[in-house]
Amino acid sequence: MPEFPNIVLYAIPFFIVTILLEAYFTTKKKMQVYVKKDTFTSLSMGIGNVLLGFVNKVYILLIFYYVYSNYRIFTMPITWYSYILLLFLEDFTYYWYHRISHTSRFFWASHVIHHSSQKYNLGTALRQTWTGGFFGFIFWLWLPLLGFHPALLFLQMGVSLIYQYWIHTEMITKMPRWFEYIMNTPSHHRVHHASNVRYLDKNHAGIFIIWDRMFGTFQPELKEEKPIYGLTTNIKTYNPIKVAFHEWIAMFKDMAKAKTNFFNRILYLVKPPGWKHDGTGITTKQLQKQMK
Repeated sequence: MPEFPNIVLYAIPFFIVTILLEAYFTTKKKMQVYVKKDTFTSLSMGIGNVLLGFVNKVYILLIFYYVYSNYRIFTMPITWYSYILLLFLEDFTYYWYHRISHTSRFFWASHVIHHSSQKYNLGTALRQTWTGGFFGFIFWLWLPLLGFHPALLFLQMGVSLIYQYWIHTEMITKMPRWFEYIMNTPSHHRVHHASNVRYLDKNHAGIFIIWDRMFGTFQPELKEEKPIYGLTTNIKTYNPIKVAFHEWIAMFKDMAKAKTNFFNRILYLVKPPGWKHDGTGITTKQLQKQMK
């Protein structure tokens, strides 16, 4: 088993220093970017994610290694060129996982945590799920099956997470045009975190924005429409426990209360957020259709 450092843990001091710097400069510029309670919640969610990560990453690595050892189709060498291939394939995987996390309520129940802040700053990047790590890994199983070593895959997943940290800021308006076309940037990701109807379920990229351009989910940030951060219906709480589990509770309540058959109850897990079996709910696609 090749050994690679847990780069996310090494990055934590960098996260803390840059959050403090952003808070200082935005306050100096009188930008209302940080709220103490909101930042505390984001940091609490991040700490919880790291602690739970020690548990779920052990069994995920074991599952990846089992698939790699027993069922891999090829054996990808651990070299720079196989890493470059993995960089694109892992990011492609992340795009679809992220996109489905917005279009299936079961996956949204864990991902909604990251969108629950009404502020957009580097601290928001640390507002991570406490539950998604236990099952989201299934999207990545095809990579050890293809022959990429689990240790190399874990390294790349860490790189992706760290890359996505810096794009959670309002202090950077636009990067050079070529960079904006290929890479995920603060401008693209501000759109993703916005609750404006036009911006909902757009820009699911991790590192490369090319996937959104290819699969029809790209939306540029418009000068005439400033992003409004948060959820379409905000939860109005800073309690980390409520933030972590509120959508799970709401989803299972909807399933239990629905006066319908078993099949339709299961659809509450599969269908997008906002869907209801009797047509009384409204989804993102329906909202955007009403705009046209």
